[in-house]
Amino acid sequence: MKIENTKAQMRKGILEMCVLSIISQKEAYPSDIINKLKEARLIVVEGTLYPLLSRLKNADLLNYEWKESNAGPPRKYYSLTEEGDTFLLGLWNTWKELQSAVVQATAGSVTPESRKRTTKPKTQSRKGTKSTT
Repeated sequence: MKIENTKAQMRKGILEMCVLSIISQKEAYPSDIINKLKEARLIVVEGTLYPLLSRLKNADLLNYEWKESNAGPPRKYYSLTEEGDTFLLGLWNTWKELQSAVVQATAGSVTPESRKRTTKPKTQSRKGTKSTT
């Protein structure tokens, strides 16, 4: 199993909450959302974001408004609806519960960092020695 696949699935799982959270701060243009997610190392491409925005809009969690742009055609800016705000609050509560559950479930376990410090180096076998069996 490749860790990159699991990491991608974990990111996808929290992407909806992150997008709604970004939009809750102020109305947002998709490229601004992508840039903010990239800054947070939640790498997203337009092909991922636009279907998500459409799904959130169809669920009445988002509104959009066309605004004129000095740099070209009008741009679509997204904002949260009241239902979207309530939904985001529910996601945040779930996130806090999950964080707490993970901390509780992993309490006392060895972290990768501590494992590196406590792992003994592997001994190398001597060349030329014969095993007796």
